[in-house]
Amino acid sequence: MPNDPSGDRLRPGLGEVLRPALTGALKGIEKESLRITVDGSISRRPHPVRLGSALTHPYITTDYSEALLELITPALSDGQQMLDFLGGLHQYVCSSIEDELLLATSMPMGDLRDGAVPIARYGSSNPGSMKHIYRQGLEYRYGSCMQVIAGIHFNYSLPVEFWSQYRDFMAYTGDLQSFTADAYMGLIRNLQRYGWLILYLLGSSPVVSKSFVDSRNSAFCHTLEKLDETSYYRPYATSLRMSEIGYVNPVQATFHVSFNSLDEYIRDLTRATSVSYAGYERIGVKDQNGRYKQLNTYLLQIENEYYTSVRPKQPTGPNERPLRALRSRGVQYIEMRSLDVDVFEPLGISLESTRFLEAFILFCLFEKSPKHDLDKCAEITSNALAVANNGREPGLKLSNGKNQISLRHWASMLCEQMAEVCDVLDGGDHEKPYHKALQKQIELIRYPDMTSSARMLSEMREQKMSVDDFSLQKSGEYTQHFRNQPPSMPLRQELESGIARSRIDQSHLESGGKILFEDYLENYFRLS
Repeated sequence: MPNDPSGDRLRPGLGEVLRPALTGALKGIEKESLRITVDGSISRRPHPVRLGSALTHPYITTDYSEALLELITPALSDGQQMLDFLGGLHQYVCSSIEDELLLATSMPMGDLRDGAVPIARYGSSNPGSMKHIYRQGLEYRYGSCMQVIAGIHFNYSLPVEFWSQYRDFMAYTGDLQSFTADAYMGLIRNLQRYGWLILYLLGSSPVVSKSFVDSRNSAFCHTLEKLDETSYYRPYATSLRMSEIGYVNPVQATFHVSFNSLDEYIRDLTRATSVSYAGYERIGVKDQNGRYKQLNTYLLQIENEYYTSVRPKQPTGPNERPLRALRSRGVQYIEMRSLDVDVFEPLGISLESTRFLEAFILFCLFEKSPKHDLDKCAEITSNALAVANNGREPGLKLSNGKNQISLRHWASMLCEQMAEVCDVLDGGDHEKPYHKALQKQIELIRYPDMTSSARMLSEMREQKMSVDDFSLQKSGEYTQHFRNQPPSMPLRQELESGIARSRIDQSHLESGGKILFEDYLENYFRLS
């Protein structure tokens, strides 16, 4: 189809043509980690001064809470270098948080009641105030418990030369930005369609603490089984983080966001960030003293409040809204958001897993990608929840159109089809690292007990440990591991330089000519 950028497997010769350009693909990781005390409580200390400004530091920031660190690698073409950078960030942070630990799991522990979790602060500038008020709004809307669930985001971008060659190969007649956007949106639809596979293979949150169940205002918590006095689980769960009790926005059921084109995506999110919702109107924008409680009463305060497993992304300029950046410059990369923090990996993710993700992403790019209707969207959600809750259940079947297919059979077929992509990525490398990464995942399909989710439950039972005790043990082990590592001096110097610069940048934002916050918000939300 000459004007359809979605592929149809790897056409003959395509891999050889595109391989040089594929080596320039950029990868990056954003990893969230809660700071906790040695007894497992969420830290009440502010973001450490030694780590610089959370508002302006490019690599070390915070997510929802002062205690929820977010460590960000630059976009790099080499996966090992990406993880080395992430390791350097962990080493520096673990050496800077005194007697605290980095929580090694996605699901939080400790006192998770509203008011007990300190909301992140970013100073007195308008951008800093907006970030803090947005997070206050999240607490009012969903509660703190959900917001301190941690995850890993995997970012992936293909270079311009790849898109230029791929467009020519596909005989696409539109401009390059449109072709790239259409192809990325097709890739995203396939990542959604097959995203259950990631939950099965890389899920690492089959169990939650009693404090989470007590604090999470969700009827689904009552469907969990008791593993011990302080641990609740599902016997075959892979990722409770991605289940109904995890990182979900129940209000999203009231509106639909289309991924069938970038224009439709922008249209639907623009509407969701401009239509008021009665439940949020009852909260109010300001309290009786005129202090902000949330940014607005819209379905979404900002587009980042839309929870989805993968997003199209374009880097933003100062005070630029993400939707404006997408509309102006198209899609530059995708952000995969469905990854649990792997409790068995000190970094929360392994090199083999990132290589598998690369191959999976490219498979989804080259695979035919039909548009999604509402029935397909419902099927995607149903499959994802089935795997999150019961992915290791023997004989589990998923929906594929009008047919039911066993998870194991479907997963095996997808991995078999990915082998061709791994051939391209491995090139002439006799070690075949991408094939090895794929083979490891195939083993997890054959032997569900080898998955991270199964191993976590197994080790807890063997050691007679609650989820809190198990998580605390791993957190102490990994934090000490990074403290014992010698620092990478070039990275340390880069980080310390960035920390000093971040303080200066925040000071400039706070001392510069300041418009009224209300005017700042109005300017920010003006899309065109």
